[in-house]
Amino acid sequence: MNYLIVGLGGALGSIIRYAIHQWLAPKNLLFPFATFFANILSCLLLGFTLALFSKNMIDERQRLFFITGVCGGFSTFSTFTNETFQLFQSGNFIFALANIVFNMLVCIIFLILGFKLIDLF
Repeated sequence: MNYLIVGLGGALGSIIRYAIHQWLAPKNLLFPFATFFANILSCLLLGFTLALFSKNMIDERQRLFFITGVCGGFSTFSTFTNETFQLFQSGNFIFALANIVFNMLVCIIFLILGFKLIDLF
């Protein structure tokens, strides 16, 4: 049953990630904002879900659905790595470094923000 829960969450996360990419793709941006945005939202959800679980407001199956499933399918670290590599290969060193710094720092901030959201409930 846990595999089904994770799989359903992963499918939902992947669909959300795909929708974000489809929404931003026509804008033809130089910086990989779709991946950046997906990583930020995934970290926000991750932090919020971790807080819910730490306060026993969700059970293990809900944790599996959201953290392992949705966040696992939604987070785009492999895409982020590939896009950063492509930026380096194309000589866009400033964008490549900005992509690394922004994704790391902002995603950590959003994870913390997600964790703090529990205080609103």
